[in-house]
Parts: sequence; C-alpha cells; structure tokens
Amino acid sequence: MNNAPEKQVGAPVVVVTGAARGIGLEIATRFAAAGKHVVLVDILDAVRDSAQALQRSGASVEAAQADITDEAAVQALVQELRSRYGRIDILVNNAGISPKHNGLKLPTEQTSLKEWKAVLDINLTGAFLLCRAVIPAMRERRWGRIINMASQAGRTGSGAAGAHYSASKAGLIGFARTLAIEVAGDNITVNCIAPGMVETALTAVQDENMKRNYITRIPMGRYGMPGDIAGTALFLASDDASFITGATIDVNGGTFTG
Repeated sequence: MNNAPEKQVGAPVVVVTGAARGIGLEIATRFAAAGKHVVLVDILDAVRDSAQALQRSGASVEAAQADITDEAAVQALVQELRSRYGRIDILVNNAGISPKHNGLKLPTEQTSLKEWKAVLDINLTGAFLLCRAVIPAMRERRWGRIINMASQAGRTGSGAAGAHYSASKAGLIGFARTLAIEVAGDNITVNCIAPGMVETALTAVQDENMKRNYITRIPMGRYGMPGDIAGTALFLASDDASFITGATIDVNGGTFTG
C-alpha cells in the first residue's frame, strides 16, 4: 500500500477491486466523495497513479497492488486493513476481464483452457476469496455491504462476450444469492449490479461494427457510462438499501428488463 493515512477508525472503509481505471475508479471516486476511506485494489501499476490523483483532490484513499486470485495475497491485504482500521465495511468486487481477439470473442470450440481458467479465476474466484476474507470483519460489527459486478452477459445470451465471461458472471450472481442468505442475520447485504455495454477500456477494444450494431438495440440510444454504475453501487451500499439483498440490479438502458 502507498501513502496510507493515519488510522481513522470512524471512517467507513471501502475496498474496491479493479479500481485503477474505468468503472472501478469511478466507484472509488464516488465513495471517497461521500466521506469514506477507500482502498483501490488492482494488479495494474496504474492503481497507484489513480490513488495519488484522488489524494491530491483531498480524498481519503490508498492503493493496494495485489493479485486477487492469490489466496495468500488477499488474506494479507484484508488482515492488514483490519489491523490498521479495525473494520472493513463495504466490498465492491469489480475486477474482471473479457478477452477479445481482433476485437471479437472466440467461439467456445476455439477457446483455450488457459483463457477459460484465467477468466473464471479473476471474475469469480477472486470475488469468492475477497468475500470469504472480509466477512469476519463485517460479522464482528454486524454490518456490511458486498457488491459484485456481474454483467448483462450473465443474465442473457451474449454476442459480444465469450462463454467464459458469461459463465463467470452468471456464477457471480448465483454465488451472491447463496452468500446473501448466509450472512443476512448479521445485517450484511450481498447484491449484484449487471451492467450492459459501458464505455470503458474493456469495451474500447471490441469490434467497431459490433458496437455500432449493439447500440441500435439499446432503447435509451446510448452506451452506459461508469457514473451510471457507480451511482447504483453507492445506493446499494447505503442504508436506503438495507432491505435489499440477493438481488441483481440491471443497468443497461432497457436492453434487458427480465
């Protein structure tokens, strides 16, 4: 971690993964603006620059460069935060990958086992490891919010995302439903956000023809922006959402309303 602030046990502690850029960075920015202390977690070096930029604006944030698929690294990160702050209040499992080849997904029969495992490890197993690690701290305080970043691809068939991505996001939704029941008695909620197409670095590499065709199927006539997703995360972490758990909130401009 870099430039960690002095211990401030009164400030709610938020952990956001995949926070170096895009949706994760926007979520971290919104939580910091709301007076939370935010830990930006990412494997990318850029997470440190992102945290430093927020610090210069006066935000209470820090960076933690970590591989969320590494069980030991996840446990060490959570233990350090608990030791330093005595609490972890909100976890946003946002980290994810959606491999493309020349801007397009590969058909299942052409997808390597290595790529399949990499997607499941980051998108699903990483969320499991972090949830498992933070729940004891949340149970201790009898309050917590866990928000998993699913996808429309985990809700419907997808022409843009590979089978491994869709499987990982559908698995994340199923995981959240079961976990929500397990921890509800300790006033911990577990929910998913399922974005449609959002303007991020992930979608920037997609085939342009595919993107032009896709936007014609969005009733609102535009792609989502990271702020659309961040606002939903902020709501799910609030007391206004205290009776919502095990839910998946679709944020896709009307493309899917099931």
